[in-house]
Amino acid sequence: MKHPIWNSNHNSFGKYAVVITAAFAIFLGFIATNSVFRWVKAGFEIKRQNRQIETYKQEIDRMEREIQLLTHDKDSLEKFAREHFHFAAPGEDVYIVED
Repeated sequence: MKHPIWNSNHNSFGKYAVVITAAFAIFLGFIATNSVFRWVKAGFEIKRQNRQIETYKQEIDRMEREIQLLTHDKDSLEKFAREHFHFAAPGEDVYIVED
């Protein structure tokens, strides 16, 4: 059953008002400054940045554990220095093989 507003010949203003209101709502929802598209895009950006924050927190935790190990264990400090800076004990020969 159709609504009487659409069947009436003498009330065409109501039809136009509904159509114009709907068009204006669509305009405000999708084209205006604070559009739905911008909100969705901002939501995705926030999620991406939160994942990046988590990644950096994990990297910081890993580095803090490594710092703790290097400052309290002489053997691990020596191993780190040999591997990263090619340090050698007196009288040792060091051969560097690069991939």
